[in-house]
Amino acid sequence: MRTGRPIPPLSITEEQRGALENWARRPKTAQALAMRARIVLACAEGKPNKVVARQVRVTPQTVCKWRSRFLGKGLEGLLDEPRPGTPRKVSDAEVEKVLAMTLESQPRDATHWSTRSMAERCGLSRSTVSRIWRAFALQPHRSETFKLSKDPLFIDKVRDIVGLYLNPPDRAMVLCVDEKSQIQALDRTQPLLPMRPGQAERRSHDYKRHGTTSLFAALDVKTGAVIGECHRRHRSGEFRKFLDTIDQNVPRSLEVHLVLDNYGTHKTATIRQWLLKRPRFHVHFTPTSASWINMVERWFATLTEKQIRRGAHRSVRELETAIQNYLAVSNQSPKPFVWARTADEILASVARFCQRTSETPH
Repeated sequence: MRTGRPIPPLSITEEQRGALENWARRPKTAQALAMRARIVLACAEGKPNKVVARQVRVTPQTVCKWRSRFLGKGLEGLLDEPRPGTPRKVSDAEVEKVLAMTLESQPRDATHWSTRSMAERCGLSRSTVSRIWRAFALQPHRSETFKLSKDPLFIDKVRDIVGLYLNPPDRAMVLCVDEKSQIQALDRTQPLLPMRPGQAERRSHDYKRHGTTSLFAALDVKTGAVIGECHRRHRSGEFRKFLDTIDQNVPRSLEVHLVLDNYGTHKTATIRQWLLKRPRFHVHFTPTSASWINMVERWFATLTEKQIRRGAHRSVRELETAIQNYLAVSNQSPKPFVWARTADEILASVARFCQRTSETPH
């Protein structure tokens, strides 16, 4: 009976165990090294490679590699091997110090480290600090935002809406509906200087306000075409008028599935009565704090990038005309957005993010 190559036993000393446990407990720094330490600690318990691989969430080949490296070189075998070329002048200890300070501390006079402040603190050059940060993909000057939905029906709503995107019902139209409110008609205080060779387009930094408008839009998930109209106010009355527009533009033979957010104007008594009188309309509300699941938001981003951000409009009417012209042009050859992830993949990603968030010290 074939059993495969025997796995050499792996044992560790108390000193090695202390170092490995110290590496594995790091909450932020050197996560690759922490993963290797967890592999060796699990192997030292006598677990097979496949069991260790499932526990650490890596491949069995990765477990075999670091088991062999540890058996051959001890703790040094878990560190990255030096690359060929000029010998390094910065030691591993100095690199680890920069990484630990970057991820686990902050300067006394700022919220994050700069290359200058880190270089002064560690006694290295600014270019050395910059190279270390680049090697480990660290950018202390950057910051991003996030928000997790607290909707108790988050899972059900994600499965419902993603199911509409990936497997829409027969003889039905799926429309992602939302409003882009308070679009400002802005005009620059001085004439625009057009682009020319060697010089970018230039605009004055200040501007004149000429009022606002709100764009109501419904994106057809299948074709990418958009039904849109502008209103000066953003109330349930205007939203009901837009629903009338949708009702007129969708063939009577089709059911209509509307993907909406939880804004108050979508849930008033007027809107509920309008929907009750039209049974072919079916509403699917997105989870709270999860506007990313409504695909019309992506179309709004394209509209802003191509038409609004750099536009100059001397009146609200001029702004509304520009938006309607963009709608007409984009609807001549619409391109649908492709939803690539299943509900299970989205929920698994959110679960991993929640796990990382809960493990991060505050």
